[in-house]
Amino acid sequence: MKKRAAALCGAAAVVAGMITSIPADASAGSATAPRTTQTAKLTWKKCGTSDYPTLQCASLKVPLDHSKPQSRQITLALSRVPHTAKTYQGPLLVNPGGPGGSGLTLAGFVASTLPKKVAAQYDVIGFDPRGVGASKPALDCEPGHFNPVRPDSVPRTSAIEKANVDRAKAFAKACGTKYASLLPYIDTVSAVQDMDSIRGALGAKKINYFGYSYGTYLGAVYAKLYPNRVRRLVLDSIVDPTGVWYDDNIGQDYAFNDRHLAFLSWVAQHNVTYKLGTDPAKVEAKWYAMRAALAKKPAQKKVGASELEDTFIPGGYYNGYWPYLAEAFAAYVNDKNTDPLVEAYDNFGAVDASGDNGYSVYTSVQCRDTSWPRDWNQWRKDNWAVYAKAPFMAWNNAWYNAPCAFWPTHSLRPVDISNDALPPTLLFQATNDAATPYEGGVTVHRQLRGSSLVVEQGGGNHGITLSGNDCLDKYLATYLADGKVPHSGGVVDAVCKKLPDPEPLTTKAASTTSSGSALHGLLGFRG
Repeated sequence: MKKRAAALCGAAAVVAGMITSIPADASAGSATAPRTTQTAKLTWKKCGTSDYPTLQCASLKVPLDHSKPQSRQITLALSRVPHTAKTYQGPLLVNPGGPGGSGLTLAGFVASTLPKKVAAQYDVIGFDPRGVGASKPALDCEPGHFNPVRPDSVPRTSAIEKANVDRAKAFAKACGTKYASLLPYIDTVSAVQDMDSIRGALGAKKINYFGYSYGTYLGAVYAKLYPNRVRRLVLDSIVDPTGVWYDDNIGQDYAFNDRHLAFLSWVAQHNVTYKLGTDPAKVEAKWYAMRAALAKKPAQKKVGASELEDTFIPGGYYNGYWPYLAEAFAAYVNDKNTDPLVEAYDNFGAVDASGDNGYSVYTSVQCRDTSWPRDWNQWRKDNWAVYAKAPFMAWNNAWYNAPCAFWPTHSLRPVDISNDALPPTLLFQATNDAATPYEGGVTVHRQLRGSSLVVEQGGGNHGITLSGNDCLDKYLATYLADGKVPHSGGVVDAVCKKLPDPEPLTTKAASTTSSGSALHGLLGFRG
């Protein structure tokens, strides 16, 4: 998980909460939701940064348990870039995914990256979901859980497997001990109920919503529970709701392996720069040889085999990282120089305190949202089967999610997000996205009647709008401006060409900062 941006609004004013009555079965996947009674207005204060000087921040109290609105309250951190145009289209809530991602800075990014005429018509609203970042209480189950050097992710011996299982059990136990009163309420439906409290506090009858990655599931669940409160809905890089969450993670393993092979092929194409060979298969063999060497002798006692995977997994999310990863790879193999590799780990793989918080929320939500196999034998069987065909991330991802096999709270039922009560909605999906494979976009397109699917053909990045592709961004801007969506009558409503792959860092083009790199810095990894 990537280091996340610092929380912006810790000092924002705390205001009175919302009284919200939610049916007792809503958190078990109910498709109905009640009216929300507004009891307070938000108090906004300036909290701008050099990048986003017009940001404002506020806080909102909401019930921990929405079925008991007068019980314990928690605090949500909010951010806003207010509208400036005479034409006002209401609040646009944005979410970067996760679960566990902070959305405070994303509001500034979205407001500054959309066309000015479009952004000016919305109050762009960011928020830290319950348990995240500047929201209180913020979860941190086991600080330093990812400190190097961890056991090798591939459990080739019973001792390695036991060490990894023990880590997963310890993390789950730490969460249950530290947050026993919170964990039953850290889940997607509770976060969705919080979103409706935000809507009420904003004084809006309806919201506009724009979510990336896990944020697409969050938005789809909101739309299911509150269909009459959705004005416009944009989902980018779409979670398959039929696989949450065990099957979706298995699907990721195959897709990330393909994306890693694409990276190695790109390295082979640039042999003049990296000198690792022109045959992708031989470049792959060198990568796994590097992994084997680091398993025996971690680089600077910091980057072992598991940390190497942590470092290169982000390349499956965004190919803008490929030149940096390739330089580290080449320096280690060709020159026995570990400095670039350790630097790449620090930039892409290391987990800081905000990452600890993000992982704590990630596990809390995913382990609570739905049932997971409780028999470790099934995990062992399934993940060795994946590893045989897609070794790159199989076991690393398994251990990342393994606390769910031992989670201390009972699970809910997944929400059926199918919906025929929405206005036109707009979906974006890259065909080679690893984190949310293409099939998820097609599935949600079918389940949201009247939705439109825009595809980036051949694209492999995760999070594709506001990332430099003018074709995609034109569809987004048009929809937010006037609600118009493309319709073809087929499975796909519009197709955009992918952006070119990056060039090595020796070229001028690679040295510039792009909207893509800015976006992916905010989205982070593992969601």
